[in-house]
Amino acid sequence: MKIIDWYILKKYFVTVLFFLFALTTIAVIIDLSERTDDFAKTKLPALTILTEYYFGFIPRIDALLFPLFVFLSVIFFTSIMANRSEIIAILGNGVSFFRFLRPYFIGGIILSVFLWWCNQSILPKANAKWASFSAKYIDDSYAGIRNQSFINNYYFRLDSFSYAGIRYYDTVSRSGNGFFVQTFRNNQMVYNLRSESIAWDTLTNKWKLTGISERFINGIQEDIKQHSVMQMKYNFKPMDLQRDEYMKDKLPTKELNEFIRLEKIRGSEIVNRLILEKSSRDAGPPSVLILTMIGAIVASKKIRGGSGFHLALGIIISVLYILVGRFSSVFAMKGNFNPVLAAWIPNIFFGLLAYYFYRRAPK
Repeated sequence: MKIIDWYILKKYFVTVLFFLFALTTIAVIIDLSERTDDFAKTKLPALTILTEYYFGFIPRIDALLFPLFVFLSVIFFTSIMANRSEIIAILGNGVSFFRFLRPYFIGGIILSVFLWWCNQSILPKANAKWASFSAKYIDDSYAGIRNQSFINNYYFRLDSFSYAGIRYYDTVSRSGNGFFVQTFRNNQMVYNLRSESIAWDTLTNKWKLTGISERFINGIQEDIKQHSVMQMKYNFKPMDLQRDEYMKDKLPTKELNEFIRLEKIRGSEIVNRLILEKSSRDAGPPSVLILTMIGAIVASKKIRGGSGFHLALGIIISVLYILVGRFSSVFAMKGNFNPVLAAWIPNIFFGLLAYYFYRRAPK
């Protein structure tokens, strides 16, 4: 590390912090202008809205747009350096263009690791705070179930051969009635369980069934057993019976992986959404490095129009980045497109673009 490396790295981090603060402030102002009526209806004090909503919203929006914040920051300060002929002076003293990009690479690696850590630890907690407030006070899709603590006639798959259902379930008391389990082999039922009631036992972390009737079926033979009480350990928990569209955002990565595993067993329709969320957490950090290198290469050339042209080009590239990511995500959620590939397509596309710009850059 030489003086010029520390010089560029200092500009890199200071400018990123400035853009992060400035663009976050703009995002909060825009969101506040859109949510004013919703906040007014809640009749909550400003401090509560700040701590319960914006303390979750700010980390969420920053993590989502962080690669673009870094990208615009790099273009901004590198363009200024180019207009001042600083880059010409650096390259004119025998420094190769590849060597010139080293501090950008180091800075990109550091911020990529930082974003990865935030995605794994901080972001789920922030999402939980933001989602809880949004579901309770803002999201219109929750209007019908916002004050509803029960579900009726809920059916789901336990594994490849077993299905379960609950006629009535209260998400507050974690209890219900009319529970059944059916297991099939070769398209024939081999096991049937029916229970008058079901309740979650917090001491044993198992389901407590009462008034149980079990049927074991083997061809034309049938064995029936009656039980007054049973403790059963199934692969679903109370949170799995709650209708929570924000579940994937709130779960830490370790719990999200387990949730994905169980949903695959159950044959759930939301598996692609869950895998896309997990893959996006992993694909976001590398995009910081990729966009850093694109920004440094594009803005290092001194041209007529200066910073204004470079920033305009940066905005265009940012829009393309968002569009590519958005289109691939939609195809993964609505179609049969691989969600892992959908999350990584922007990185693949812009990684190739970065290599193209590097090869075309004057050395």
